[in-house]
Amino acid sequence: MFFLSRIEYKLPIPPRLLSRPLADAVKEELDRIFLDKIIPDLGLCVIVYDIRSIDGGFIPQGDGVVIYEVVFRLIMFRPFIGEVIVGKIESSNANSLRVTLGFFNDIYIPEHRQQNADGISVYGAYKNADGIWVCNFEGVDGEYPIDLNEQIRFKVKSVKFPPIPVEQDQNGEPFAPMVIIVSWAIYTEMVWVRFHGGAHKNKKKKEKKKKKRKKCWKNKE
Repeated sequence: MFFLSRIEYKLPIPPRLLSRPLADAVKEELDRIFLDKIIPDLGLCVIVYDIRSIDGGFIPQGDGVVIYEVVFRLIMFRPFIGEVIVGKIESSNANSLRVTLGFFNDIYIPEHRQQNADGISVYGAYKNADGIWVCNFEGVDGEYPIDLNEQIRFKVKSVKFPPIPVEQDQNGEPFAPMVIIVSWAIYTEMVWVRFHGGAHKNKKKKEKKKKKRKKCWKNKE
């Protein structure tokens, strides 16, 4: 999920930082440029881990900056394919659930249904007839509504770095430079039901919250 990436970069130091110690000035500029940014094919920069070397000090003609060749390491976030992660349900749209890890929230669980060998029983994460997102586990009877802000365990299918669009839809979703697609997900409450036999214990609680959940999901969409 997290890894170190070694970067070589020609870093311009602006005049306002030239009175500072060189290492401090370089660190401040690296933080400004890379912190919380997505680097294509690498991932999300979490923090500048260390600075390995600072060389040069070239002043371009007609410019007030000083350019240094800097070698440094970043702690990056990019889950590997097949990794299992726990997040929280943040929102939904017509086709998918959106999951957040707190520091990253462009994780999508597409609607998916799978059938057992009998061709009748359906399980997975999908919208039921009432338009509510539910989850069903193979071998467990009934549908379990998926609550907002509840934990869900998912497996990473792919990590994509979409190209920046020339024109962006002002009314659409903000552009996401890194998107994680999920192959399957297990709602935490369902794991308890499956392995601890808690379906009968949760029945009253589920019925009590049914109307509230339905209203909540429809308002979010």
